Amino acid sequence: MSYFLRKVGFYAVALWAALTLNFAIPRLMPGNPVDILLAKLQQRGGAVSPEAREAYAALLGGDSSEPLWSQYLTYLTNLLHGDLGISVSYYPASVTEVIGTSMPWTIVLVGISTMLAAGLGVLLGAIVGWKPGSWLDSLVPATTLLSAVPYFWLALLLVYALATVLGWFPIQGGYDVALTPGWNTEFILSAIQYGFLPALTIVLASVGGWLLGMRNMMVSTLSEDYVLTAQAKGLAPRTILRSYAARNAALPSVAGFAISLGFVVSGSVITEQVFSYPGIGSRLLGAVSNNDYALMQGVFLYITLAVLGANLVVDLLYGVIDPRTRARS
Repeated sequence: MSYFLRKVGFYAVALWAALTLNFAIPRLMPGNPVDILLAKLQQRGGAVSPEAREAYAALLGGDSSEPLWSQYLTYLTNLLHGDLGISVSYYPASVTEVIGTSMPWTIVLVGISTMLAAGLGVLLGAIVGWKPGSWLDSLVPATTLLSAVPYFWLALLLVYALATVLGWFPIQGGYDVALTPGWNTEFILSAIQYGFLPALTIVLASVGGWLLGMRNMMVSTLSEDYVLTAQAKGLAPRTILRSYAARNAALPSVAGFAISLGFVVSGSVITEQVFSYPGIGSRLLGAVSNNDYALMQGVFLYITLAVLGANLVVDLLYGVIDPRTRARS
């Protein structure tokens, strides 16, 4: 029990530190969200009175005369109530609203792609590592080459080959704009068709890393005493592979998978940009280009919570899967 309490306490402190940094960094950056919003309004021909400026400052939380510690307490209180502020880029929409509309797209696209890449890579890595030096082992460099290719370059190649030349898939977007978003067959099929190329890009770019990592761990595990003992007892090769070698070799991949799942929330920013996919990555780029500090802060908060949450779950599961970690802690 003390192992689990220590882990929860560690991540609680890490969460507090992340929230504090999330509060401090936007306030250290140059510029003011109130001035940015007012400049946009003036570009459209609107006149801004001092009273209106004060109202916008109160709405966006800028130009506060309160001391920093008071702002910090207000920030933490607003977080507890789910209030992340107003987005300048999508004014008057709230940050929670903007993130809520784009988050499902990223979770579905990057989440499914990450699980497919990890599952396929670990499975193939176990098979390749079981017989090192075979003809399957010679195919590993080809998969690692794909991992070294930049996302945007691989995405552009797939767009050219499968969308432009063959015309099998749409080039950009998340769904057919003629359709009304909803839980109906026509819209879901359209979203799958539009999401196939971005998903394929992520899978092809990441599967090589999973495969190589699992393959190397398998080769190392095969020389362990418990595997040699199982072979000496005459156990079936399939049993040794599944219950002894692969089970222990997959432990580092479990931790890596947790980190990958945590970063699902941040999405694959470059891939989403190439395909104009309506995910959280596109919103983050828009926030950076428009100096939308509230939206940037909200996105970073969600990323932090996702990464810490995923790592906490895996740390706790790791203690259950491998009791030796609890004994060493």
